[in-house]
Amino acid sequence: MRTIESALEIDAPPEDVWTVLTNFDEYVEWNSFIPRASGDARKGGRLDLKIDPPGAREYTTEPKVTVVEEPHRLVWLGRVGFPHLFDERHSFSLGRADDATRFRHHVVFGGVLVPLLLREDAVRRGVDAMSVSLKRRVERRAPVRA
Repeated sequence: MRTIESALEIDAPPEDVWTVLTNFDEYVEWNSFIPRASGDARKGGRLDLKIDPPGAREYTTEPKVTVVEEPHRLVWLGRVGFPHLFDERHSFSLGRADDATRFRHHVVFGGVLVPLLLREDAVRRGVDAMSVSLKRRVERRAPVRA
């Protein structure tokens, strides 16, 4: 199993971060790691994603949404073939930190093909870039607080 994680603080409440994170149609405007996304953030739903890790081959996946706890947690699980061949679980956690949000993007890869297919350095750069881009997008859109 391999794990990649990115965490940062976003100067907006979790509800604002959730709105941007789950508006998949707008990913094309801000998310270079997942530049195409569609679907609904509902448990059991399927997403259609194009993932483009920097310096590695892009790929498409149709993960299943496994957890939705609005506005605090979203998890999806993508697979190549059957279970335990190449599994990719993305977990997004949003915690309140005063007037801000602690955002965490945690990715776990498992399966027998992980050592052959995973470009860990590229995915790590993509996950970090997505987190920073999400922060910028949310903070640009967030209302000014007094």
